[in-house]
Amino acid sequence: MLGPAIQRLLSVSSPSLFNGDAAIEPGKLKAAGVFANDIASILEAKNGFFAFEGALRFFPYTSVPVSYGILEWNEAALWRYEFEDLAEGCFFFAEDIFGVQFCTSGNAIASFDPETGQRTFVAESLEAWGKAVLDDYEVLTGHRLAHEWQERNGKLPGRKRLVPKILFVLGGQFDISNLAAMDVIEGMRARGCVARQIRYLPEGAKVRFDITE
Repeated sequence: MLGPAIQRLLSVSSPSLFNGDAAIEPGKLKAAGVFANDIASILEAKNGFFAFEGALRFFPYTSVPVSYGILEWNEAALWRYEFEDLAEGCFFFAEDIFGVQFCTSGNAIASFDPETGQRTFVAESLEAWGKAVLDDYEVLTGHRLAHEWQERNGKLPGRKRLVPKILFVLGGQFDISNLAAMDVIEGMRARGCVARQIRYLPEGAKVRFDITE
């Protein structure tokens, strides 16, 4: 049974991204560990969704035109190989407007920064994660910048995220002038390449990362 926070999140989100009947098999979500059944329950209630003007995406069970499915999204060959061991033990189920991932990590829900590969604790359950998102969606989904960027440029296509031209970790500004719409896979792979390198660099080392629109 879904808790009140998840039910509220579903109520303020888009219609299901997958139209039609789909058998959600918790066994295929076993990489999510103790959270597999909870993720399956959410997908059974709504098979993928966007919320907060597209700033939050909860991946559908299988891929659709506007979104990769949760099973394909977690395949090593898609993008996570670029992060090598940084992504080990993670099962990614949602993301914010910048492609910062929400994932299961052991007995916790964490955020996964694609610029550094670092994980940050968010909640101890999917219900607590839903409450955290609802309570602080401006920060946890990047909604303000998502709204401002789309006001100027139009609706962001489903398979794109807003990637900083100058990475935030490299001093890039949290401003729409520093954001470019980029294919989700290209954005994750490019930043994965950076993340696995900068963890070994000494403080003050120079890194170049270019995004062209």
